[in-house]
Amino acid sequence: MTLYPLIFHVGPLEITGFGIMMMVGFLMAGWVVQRNLLDRKLGAGYAEQMIIAAVVGGIIGAKLWYVALHGTQHLFSRGGLVWYGGFVGGTVAVLLNGWRLRVPTRFTFELAAPALAVGHALGRVGCFLVQDDYGIPTSLPWGMRFPQGYPPTTAAELQRAGADVPADALPTDVLAVHPTQLYEVVTLLFIFWLLWRLRTHQHAMGWSFGVYLVAVGIQRFLVEFIRTKDDRFLGTFTLAQAMSAAMVLLGAALLAHWWHKDECKIPQETSILRQRE
Repeated sequence: MTLYPLIFHVGPLEITGFGIMMMVGFLMAGWVVQRNLLDRKLGAGYAEQMIIAAVVGGIIGAKLWYVALHGTQHLFSRGGLVWYGGFVGGTVAVLLNGWRLRVPTRFTFELAAPALAVGHALGRVGCFLVQDDYGIPTSLPWGMRFPQGYPPTTAAELQRAGADVPADALPTDVLAVHPTQLYEVVTLLFIFWLLWRLRTHQHAMGWSFGVYLVAVGIQRFLVEFIRTKDDRFLGTFTLAQAMSAAMVLLGAALLAHWWHKDECKIPQETSILRQRE
């Protein structure tokens, strides 16, 4: 199957499928936080605060992480957003904003877990629409060719990124690759479903964030084996896999630490979460 990126213009403005889905992802994540707050009979204003902080911190973190890996020439390029950088930047911004508003950190973690999963899933749809972050060459029937991908899935580009290509392939041949973006969409939506079901768990506040870290870390670690990547530093292992392993370990520690239910009270001065009548 051969696909082309979703890009169109409104006057001088270029609009991409990634930009659209990133916006939709943030909006959906905000709705999930809002729904979670309303289900708890709390004010929903904190959802907007969390998403604004996540947008600003996430985009800055994602771009700076990419620049650190690939050089300052990419600082103002259209592409170049690394999910792990966005996760770190967004997390820091959301937690600092929660601290400013006197919202308990563990409560912010609890609200963020399902929202992160669904927002990430929709962001991966955007990656698919601009044909970025794809996998290695494959002969499977659902393999996809991206002649105008970012970059194109030509034999030369795939080989430059360290992927094995057929010996008889010409440098300009467009090869079919694993649509790893869609693999991640499916697994992340499943993680979202699981976290949404677990939002009434009987463990300590914040426990579901540990579930998120473990689940997302495992899925990213596995998908990296079939991603086209140029950051492999230890055999077939990538920098993203090292980060994934760290997420799993941190998540497992949080699951153990917050296994038993305890009290996590919202201070009376936290007006933004004031209980609804």
